[in-house]
Amino acid sequence: MIRVHVICEGQTEEMFVNEVLFDLFNRREIYLYPSLIGKPGHKGGNFRFERLLTDLRARLLDDTAAYCTTFFDFYGLPADFPGKDEARQQKTSRDKSDFLLQALSEALKMELGEEPLRRFIPYVQMYEFEGLLFSDAVAFARGINKNALGGSFQAIRDQFDSPEEINESTDTAPVKRIKRLFPEYDKPLHGSLAALEIGLNAIRRECPMFDGWVKRIEALKAGIDAW
Repeated sequence: MIRVHVICEGQTEEMFVNEVLFDLFNRREIYLYPSLIGKPGHKGGNFRFERLLTDLRARLLDDTAAYCTTFFDFYGLPADFPGKDEARQQKTSRDKSDFLLQALSEALKMELGEEPLRRFIPYVQMYEFEGLLFSDAVAFARGINKNALGGSFQAIRDQFDSPEEINESTDTAPVKRIKRLFPEYDKPLHGSLAALEIGLNAIRRECPMFDGWVKRIEALKAGIDAW
């Protein structure tokens, strides 16, 4: 049995792990244990490095038989998060992700040591969770009971090579685009319903960096480092 702690940014990411990812990994005898960053009862968000370090120390040093990964948005990271400012200067979303994850791993290694980091799989969602919802625009609209928005969601999706490229500015981040079309959008409610309607297969097909993260966790069963 392989256990993987998943430190989540918020309730929607936690739900996604429990309801969308759980079955895939359970069949492979890989058991995911999602939890929100910070103290018990905290609702997530405020993904500061210090909070992450505290959570990782507890999971990697106190549970030496388990792995740990992260599931948080690039968009919402504070400017002083390791590598964030420099990552934003990179050209592509993949370059930004790679730079940030490398900087994060190096910062954690300085605090926790190299050996525990062998069981750490860093991941950051580009640019935020809502990008995943554009993997299937029609299913997205259906999931939030707004079928008429399917065409508008598709028009946004068609502007980018991948949903993971939908960018991060305060005007053009995925959630900002959604709220201009659907002001009532509520991430825990509508994000969860949409993700369930879209399904994991469509998200993996459309979002290669997300798919790479899933594959790396899958590879733990075979003892392969897919990073």
